[in-house]
Amino acid sequence: MAESATLAVDAKAKALKAAGRPVIGFGAGEPDFPTPAHIVEAAAAACYDPVNHRYSPAAGLPALREAIAAATLRDSGYEVSPSSVLVTNGGKQAVYQAFAAVVDPGDEVLLPAPYWTTYPEAIRLAGGVPVEVFAGADAGYLVTVDQLEAARTPATKALLLCSPSNPTGAVYDAAQVEAIGRWALEHGVWVITDEIYQHLVYDDAVFTPVLGVVPELADTTIVLNGVAKTYAMTGWRVGWMQGPADVIRAATNLQSHLTSNVNNVAQRAAIAALTGGLDAVAQMRQAFDRRRRAIVAALDAIDGVSCPTPKGAFYVYPSVEGVLGREIRGVVPTTSAALAELILTEAEVAVVPGEAFGPSGYLRLSYALGDDALAEGVGRIAALLGEAR
Repeated sequence: MAESATLAVDAKAKALKAAGRPVIGFGAGEPDFPTPAHIVEAAAAACYDPVNHRYSPAAGLPALREAIAAATLRDSGYEVSPSSVLVTNGGKQAVYQAFAAVVDPGDEVLLPAPYWTTYPEAIRLAGGVPVEVFAGADAGYLVTVDQLEAARTPATKALLLCSPSNPTGAVYDAAQVEAIGRWALEHGVWVITDEIYQHLVYDDAVFTPVLGVVPELADTTIVLNGVAKTYAMTGWRVGWMQGPADVIRAATNLQSHLTSNVNNVAQRAAIAALTGGLDAVAQMRQAFDRRRRAIVAALDAIDGVSCPTPKGAFYVYPSVEGVLGREIRGVVPTTSAALAELILTEAEVAVVPGEAFGPSGYLRLSYALGDDALAEGVGRIAALLGEAR
């Protein structure tokens, strides 16, 4: 099992910083904003309530499961029962448990690429086989139904759908989501949909939940989500999965042995986040949008780099194929992994290479960092790559 490439890059950048190097990290998908004050205050108050000092139900605090159901209706437009929700230790545990619940050894899972680095490892941990379906920059990093159908075999069990996307920021429109959903329904393919970036969309993009346009999929769809990205709560570790009763029951049984309940104070903080409105979220989204425009313009101006404009999340995924094979300070990188290493060594900027998410030839940069750091970091990259010959 491979380590998380994004966390590895982030850890290396932080280690170099601790050693006194002026490294700027574009690796981790982590908002630079503090968690909104009303959420922190709710957590502080929860620390003093003895009820939170004890074990609680493995599936999550009833009040949080109710808040998640209410937020789903508010934000996605369809009703779910609180009993169909399982609260997990971050969105990553929800990903792992979703595959564990429905994938048997030998089952194939269609995985649109570029993909988040954890998906294929979670599929393999369940005994499944990830089947990559690649869409490049020329396709806006969006796979088509025809591509999915070409990859489908009798062993196909599930499809992973992530929109807005990590790592590309691509967003499927309503027609595309419905077409994919109808295809899955027709062929009995489970849909595991990661919607953790649903509030981070820009320009004319609109988040479309698959169950909002194909409600008939409810018996074969697992929805993954969490508070980390929307509310700047990556360290609080609260996510959830929602799905059919038998799936949630099975995943709850697994979690009861694996971790038991999520930290109660963090659950109380999540309740405050979900019930406290979206004003702070809107302010953060405005900042992300500003940074998105700035980083796309700066990267696109570099010779050999092509950066599609993302419509969601807080990542850019530029193609660097035009840089590969050219000499930079005596080195000729032929892969994006080699280029990322060169950028870290020579420019002291940490980025994640495309190999972590699928084919080589790309870099992922998170723009969820301060404006000044973003400008300085991209400026260093531009100066270095400007030396390519």
